[in-house]
Amino acid sequence: MAGAFIHEIRAYELLIEAGLGVAEWAVVRDAADIESLPFAAGTPVVLKGTALDVWHKSDLGLVAFEDFDIDTIAQHHERMKSVASAHGAYVGTLVARRVDFKRLAGQPTEALVALRKTPEAWWTIVLGIGGILTNAWGEEIRPLLWPVALTTPMEAFSDFRTHWLGKTWLGDLRQGKALTDEARLTAFFEGLWRLVSLLEREGAALLEMNPVVLDEEGRPIALDGVGTIEPQGEVAKTHAFDPVKVQEILLRPKTLALAGISNKPGNPGRIILDNMLLGGMERSGIIPIKPGATEIDGLPCLNGVEDLREKPVDILMISLPAPVAVETIEQLCSQGGGAEIVYLFSGGIGDGADKSGYGTRVQSFLAARRAANLWTPLIIGPNGLGFLTSDKKLNTLFIPDAKLPARLPGGPLALVSQSGAFLVSRLSALPYLPMRYACSIGNQMDLRLSGFLRALGSDPRIKVIATYVEGFAPGDLMNFAMTAKELTARGQRVVLYKGGRSQAGMAAASSHTGALAGDWELQRALLVRAGVIVCESLADFDAVMCWLASFPEGKPLKTAVITNAGFESVASADLVEGNLEAVRLTDDQTKEVTALIEKHGLAGLVSAHMPLDLTPMASEAPYLESVEIIARGEADSIVVGLVPLTQRLATQDAQKMDEFAKALLEIAQKTRTRIGVVVDAGSDYDACRISMMKAGLPLFNTVERALTGLKKI
Repeated sequence: MAGAFIHEIRAYELLIEAGLGVAEWAVVRDAADIESLPFAAGTPVVLKGTALDVWHKSDLGLVAFEDFDIDTIAQHHERMKSVASAHGAYVGTLVARRVDFKRLAGQPTEALVALRKTPEAWWTIVLGIGGILTNAWGEEIRPLLWPVALTTPMEAFSDFRTHWLGKTWLGDLRQGKALTDEARLTAFFEGLWRLVSLLEREGAALLEMNPVVLDEEGRPIALDGVGTIEPQGEVAKTHAFDPVKVQEILLRPKTLALAGISNKPGNPGRIILDNMLLGGMERSGIIPIKPGATEIDGLPCLNGVEDLREKPVDILMISLPAPVAVETIEQLCSQGGGAEIVYLFSGGIGDGADKSGYGTRVQSFLAARRAANLWTPLIIGPNGLGFLTSDKKLNTLFIPDAKLPARLPGGPLALVSQSGAFLVSRLSALPYLPMRYACSIGNQMDLRLSGFLRALGSDPRIKVIATYVEGFAPGDLMNFAMTAKELTARGQRVVLYKGGRSQAGMAAASSHTGALAGDWELQRALLVRAGVIVCESLADFDAVMCWLASFPEGKPLKTAVITNAGFESVASADLVEGNLEAVRLTDDQTKEVTALIEKHGLAGLVSAHMPLDLTPMASEAPYLESVEIIARGEADSIVVGLVPLTQRLATQDAQKMDEFAKALLEIAQKTRTRIGVVVDAGSDYDACRISMMKAGLPLFNTVERALTGLKKI
């Protein structure tokens, strides 16, 4: 039933079936029911007129507080039935014992619990401050969110203990008094997980309980409950593929064909071919397709994709107008072979410029072939900007080499971006990032973000997969999260920045829809629970990539800052907090640092304590010696701040900076310590920056970026 309403009486029935507490209650549907109500005269009760599609009962006068009396109950029943029937079919008058629930003066003790199902995240349990001021408190104390698929009741209880409401209920606030105990709360959370199963059986999309209070015995019980039953629609299915085989093709293609080459200046196909020829791909593996041409730049041409039937390639790249691109895909499929993967540069297929339904046509065509077990290639795109792989020094971008001479140096990092512009901006801004693979995946019509995660994650050499997405394909968020959970369990890292996190989803929130959290908050909760490092800013994304690309293993816990600038020393003291602890010098380290201060003539200028401010009088030698002393201790991360304008540092001498960077890297490798470098200055010192990046050290423009990156990891 589309949009069916779960009224409070049905909600109580579901709560009882799940083993969750409710007050003693009964329902009056006709006069005869009143005689059998299980309450003694004078018992404080609450009456609620329950009708379909009536959420806010109190606004219509459908809530009354009375001491139990048969005549009074009868009068309220008739009145409520008359009022409510004008707004929805009357279900009955719920009569429940009034609960004298536990309170604390000046503090909210009521909870809101909402169980919400979305196509993207399946069931999520939201728990926040309840009562009539839910929205106001929710701005100050954010609710907890638990994706049911990735969270156990005990994990939820552990989170709840640290939440303001959990501390209040358990008496963990200063001079607090426990209002309940762990056993009752554990039973409550286990009941919520059982309730999810019951709601799934009902076809429900939402059940909200507001408020949930602690009764006289300390049991969490719901005083109200309503929800909806909504058809969710069929979740789009992803087709199976061999991730190891796809990974091999993506990273190490042996043959690539390109359709859509023109001799016109600026033609994307021509630019792509030029970039491919500059790389390390064997010329015999580059196959142009150009009807009527026999060769291009000495490469033999095929006349059309029909020629691929006998000479199949790993990847067919299509840079053709949308109508021709669609026909090319259909031709390739109808002939039963020719390319394992099709990369679509073409736009106008399934996007805002698609006025002819090409996207739907292609998706339906692919789905029908797969349903019939017919050969079908994987499609990347459309609207792709290209991909790069270090194994073949391959660059298929349609950005001219003069604008972006992109060559991946290799390393443990892969970058997958829905936006081509985002991809090329990162490649330009971070040219020495140790990256093995980079791909613009476009609109994810076929091979989606989760598919790239599965394929690239099957290569043990790839330790970090950084992703930029503006929208998950239908059903792909859960696939992405579950895949990320598997990879993180193996020690690989998944990083994500999501664009398009506008307030549109938040604007739909209201206190009576279970939408205390907006859509992005629900998605974020699922991703974080899966182990994804979710970045809230592009600067954080870059910082996390830089750290993990050089040091992909482990989590930073104790960090040290060594700098020649007082402001960096002071700023770092403000930034190192929470889970990232500032290192203190041991007695032995203090002696060693004091000795090197005296050795290098810095006595009276430098104090042996952390953060270590070497002052502008320090040359490279005290930097290296102090870094080595700190790295031999408990620090797992060291941020080296080089404000490069001092005369004592040869920051404009590329050779000396190369040697300095190499020495820092050797210390990092020898001591297994993360070492990152901050160069906070203008473009006059780009040579210094390049030395650090070429050595493989994470480089940052400010100490803040370096430290916030560590904190995100």
